[in-house]
Amino acid sequence: MSPTLADGDVLAVRFGALARAGDVVLVRWAARPDQLSLKRAVRPEGDGWWVRGDNPFGSTDSRTLGPARVVGVALFRLWPLPFRLRPAPTTLPGRREEAP
Repeated sequence: MSPTLADGDVLAVRFGALARAGDVVLVRWAARPDQLSLKRAVRPEGDGWWVRGDNPFGSTDSRTLGPARVVGVALFRLWPLPFRLRPAPTTLPGRREEAP
């Protein structure tokens, strides 16, 4: 989730919370049921969510693994510097949303 988060960051996660597009979410993949990942929610997709990493060139996300099941929504980074995780803009200048 770089540049938003780095290895070693400690987060407050609300388990069972409803995700919205742009939220940082904790997810599980059907193809990798033992793996938890932090990704950015893009849109609801079937029974799960289409999610992306904040680094499109170095992220394994729904483009590879398909929709993910959201386990919780990350609210705050607690360590090293506390801050509230805000939803990302749904569209960024010069960036198009790809079809799945």
